[in-house]
Amino acid sequence: MVTAATCALTFGFSTSYTGSIGVASALAQESGHSGSGRGGSGDHSSDSHSDSHESGSTHSGSQQGGAGARKGQGSSGKGGIEGHVFEEDEGPSDEARGPKYGGGREATGKPAGAGTKKGDELSDQWVILRDENGVPILNDAGFVQPLDKDGNPIPLDAEGAPIDESLAVEVELGRTNVGRSPSKVAERQLDEAVADINAATAVSLDASGRLVLTIDGAQKTIDSPLANLAIYEALMTTGSIPGVTDPSKLSNVAYLVDGQKTTADLTAAASFLAAATDKEGALTTDEVVYLNQILDIPGTITGPDGKTYIDFSDFTYDRQSVYGDTTASVLVETSPGIFELQTVNIYDTVFDGTNVDGTALDGFTQAADDARSVLLYTHDNEPR
Repeated sequence: MVTAATCALTFGFSTSYTGSIGVASALAQESGHSGSGRGGSGDHSSDSHSDSHESGSTHSGSQQGGAGARKGQGSSGKGGIEGHVFEEDEGPSDEARGPKYGGGREATGKPAGAGTKKGDELSDQWVILRDENGVPILNDAGFVQPLDKDGNPIPLDAEGAPIDESLAVEVELGRTNVGRSPSKVAERQLDEAVADINAATAVSLDASGRLVLTIDGAQKTIDSPLANLAIYEALMTTGSIPGVTDPSKLSNVAYLVDGQKTTADLTAAASFLAAATDKEGALTTDEVVYLNQILDIPGTITGPDGKTYIDFSDFTYDRQSVYGDTTASVLVETSPGIFELQTVNIYDTVFDGTNVDGTALDGFTQAADDARSVLLYTHDNEPR
């Protein structure tokens, strides 16, 4: 491990810490979101979002994190603490750099035309101490500070490596690891999504914030995790979905194609991220930061590692403002074994009417995880 002047960081601690260091409890802090929520339930029947993590069970509001608590530390195989540092110099071998602190490698031997592979640097990803934008906060010795499962700093040796590495908690990206695929994979998915948008006569959002297209009188939800990840990358990079030929059909969601990266775009991007990730297991801020780095999404803040980070400082989120008036048509068990199609209020049903607000990266992560909870609920209770 080396000092900040010569190291490159691959960590992504997602929780802002104020005062003494604690667990990612600030995750639920986002405020002031404009608008009156999602429009309608959309078409959930075409959802291809299933994966090995889905339980298929109905989730009540309390099960969906109604109070805004985040399960980031070690829940459902998704949360936890991961962070890692590797040297960029070409001196010693990996082994000479200390355990797990020199694993950065460049993928080689790609066939011609394979496209640029993202996330070629491979190393452990641990939860580390970060500021409100996810930028690593170095300790007094100039090293990135990994945290244990309770949010406490892990003692480091003279080289900056954890004395007891078992205390570090890894951040697993789950399905969004596909972001490491060659760039042509995402480009193809984005092209297909844009072609569908251009073929539609109207575009709206479902209860979780996914795009719902009206094509030949029928509704089609863009539910592919890969397509949603590609849209997420485009919005986070440019503030727009490129290639839409008739922006007027987007009407109430025209901000998605205006080329201006605003709070509305970030809120929408959080929903697309939710549609791209595993439905089970809460999102964490570390996960968001690592994914943004893998996707090479440019930022305006330069960290001590020389990498750029997205400035979330103006982002605010308020759950009630987004979901207070949002409804969805789902199957409700009215008596044992008897289910009826009913229209339910998402804010009351999924979140038990409990509001959460927050700002910066914590707020963005909360917005994404709330959208994930809504998607899980509607998917588990959709008409079949």
